Amino acid sequence: MRRPFRSRTPPDAPLPAPGGLPAEPNRFVGRDAELSEVVRLLGESRLVTVVGVGGVGKTRLALRAADQVQKRYCDGAWLAELAALRDPELLDHALAEALGLTDHSGRPPRRVLAEHLATRRALLVLDGFEQLIDACGALVAELLRRAPGLRILAVGRRPLRVAGETTFTLAPMAERDAVTLFTDRATAGDQGFRAEGERLTAVRELCDRLDRIPLALELAAGRLHALSVEQVLDRLGDRFRVLTEGRRDAPARHRTLRTAIGWSHELCTPEERLLWARLSVFAGPFDLDAAEYVCGGPELPADDVFDVLAELISQSLVIREETPAGTRYRLLETVRAYGAEWLDALAETDRLRGLHRDWYLGLAAWYELDWFGPRQAEVAAGADSALPNLRAALELCLENPEDAHLGRHLAGTLWFYWVGCGRLTEGRLWLGRALALDSPSDGARLKALWVLGYVAVLQGDSAAAVGALHECREEAARSGNGPARAYAVHRLGCLALLSDEMDRAERLLRSALDAYRELGELNSNVLMGQVELALALVFQGDLDAAVELCAEVREICEDSGERWTRAYALYVLAYAAWTREEHARARTLITESVAIHHGFRDRVGLVLSVELLALVTASEGDPAEAAVLQGAATRLWRSVGPPLFGSAYFGAPRVRCERYATELLGAEEYRAYEEEGRGLSADATARRALAHRPPAPAVPRRPPSGGRGRARGARKPADSPTTRGGESAG
Repeated sequence: MRRPFRSRTPPDAPLPAPGGLPAEPNRFVGRDAELSEVVRLLGESRLVTVVGVGGVGKTRLALRAADQVQKRYCDGAWLAELAALRDPELLDHALAEALGLTDHSGRPPRRVLAEHLATRRALLVLDGFEQLIDACGALVAELLRRAPGLRILAVGRRPLRVAGETTFTLAPMAERDAVTLFTDRATAGDQGFRAEGERLTAVRELCDRLDRIPLALELAAGRLHALSVEQVLDRLGDRFRVLTEGRRDAPARHRTLRTAIGWSHELCTPEERLLWARLSVFAGPFDLDAAEYVCGGPELPADDVFDVLAELISQSLVIREETPAGTRYRLLETVRAYGAEWLDALAETDRLRGLHRDWYLGLAAWYELDWFGPRQAEVAAGADSALPNLRAALELCLENPEDAHLGRHLAGTLWFYWVGCGRLTEGRLWLGRALALDSPSDGARLKALWVLGYVAVLQGDSAAAVGALHECREEAARSGNGPARAYAVHRLGCLALLSDEMDRAERLLRSALDAYRELGELNSNVLMGQVELALALVFQGDLDAAVELCAEVREICEDSGERWTRAYALYVLAYAAWTREEHARARTLITESVAIHHGFRDRVGLVLSVELLALVTASEGDPAEAAVLQGAATRLWRSVGPPLFGSAYFGAPRVRCERYATELLGAEEYRAYEEEGRGLSADATARRALAHRPPAPAVPRRPPSGGRGRARGARKPADSPTTRGGESAG
């Protein structure tokens, strides 16, 4: 006779509280928002699956959530740990064991489980199911169908893909929570540990470099008995060797960081492992096209990359993100480092790095072409997203002198990003490195030279600019490279403009523009040359000619969709409108200029526009707001270079505004408002500039000594300050 199914608990024993959740081994830290969301989802869905990369804290969060809601379930909350299982046939037995069930009746375990749960209201936590995902999915579907009072909280690298499933992806910890967790665990081993001062800075860096993954942080904290925080940081080049100790009572798959990630690796298919290794060549976010080009090959056709990538995403090994540049993918650094080791083992690292470099060389060239057109904002966003990978490509180019020409080509091709998107300092770094390598003169070297000169001009480094631009012009003349010579002459004209040499600037800029026309060259650089010529004319008093030039630029920009150069043309048109006392028109023009420059993060254009807007604001009768904008511009100049480029002409709006606002407010009040402006960030400055509405005029609308530009050929704008030597510019 078969023995009937019964509980393990003897009938005369005191009944324990329903449930089988383990006690927490230590303090639960952070995750307040995530915890609340999982609890909410459990109230709405009968199956919630928490997914995430290995070591991110999925199990701990799930158990905490189960503990918070277990009172809702009169038959308890139970944990079934499945990670050690490999045989699908043992799955039903493991669940029965977790529920404290024994049955010697010979009935199938699935039937026992279903009958036991059919009339019960319970929560079942399934942890570590991914290696048995098909079997587990089928079991979950059947149990949910046959037990209406059952809710399941599953924990794994990928969703179960069962009807009615709600997925919650657990990301790495926020920085504040990560620091708190690390400090808490470090203090447990050393009561004297304090995260303060320089040590706090080191702890923050350590948390970031470990991707703020709780397992990695706990393992790192466990090393502090032998190493300082700084020493752990120094050794993170081989994080899998450093982080080798964990709790002895932790699951085997969590005892080392290598094992935690390796656990995920073992569960991947050969194609998934191969793609994981190849994706490790990416230094930051990448798109599908890049992955297909770089990672495709005979063993993994490019057409199959997406399907395999999707599986890695479902396993939380690859993160999918929506960015301003579109959909992007990335690996957490810990996952990437593990993949890189496998790529080395496959002896594919050099080949993949070469493919990666080639892709980003092509992408930069494509972006340069697209910069002159309606996709400028998309190009800027794309370059921002690709920057870590562009850096990696540049590094590879410059590692080998034989590839130096590729490094110069890439650094020069990215001129639009260095100049147009606020990356002057980094651009100069890469250009300098590329040009420092010995190699014969070629088109790539010439381009890098004039781009370096351009960057140096905008940074106010006249000596470096002159050296690079003269070298470029001379080598271009010897080699017959017309475009390079035109660009060098153009940038020499720009340097003359910022150096208050208006006659020379006009001559050089006209020469460059003539050369561009002969060459059939038309792009953002060419249009910028026309704007710079217009500035030279404005500063010499020829407003009509300047307005005509910029009106033409504006029309071309509208036809082509170009916005970056358009913003500079608007600056000139606004300057001319203010000079003609057309203040409302000047405000409309310069406000649009501010918006465009801020969108591209072009600090040079932004600070010039803000200063002109301050003058317009003062002219409209709001000296207090004008003083605030002046102070904000002062702060912006710190991130640009020498204030006003050291130019009396470019400094004229500031001098006029300060003089007028001070007369109306008094020196002390003006300084107070200006100090307020110095506290504004670039974002806050742009918001304030774009939101301001001029008040009704309560003071004279025309600043002292304002008015129309001087006669053509004048050496100094009206009311411009004296030069640095104390002598007039005339």
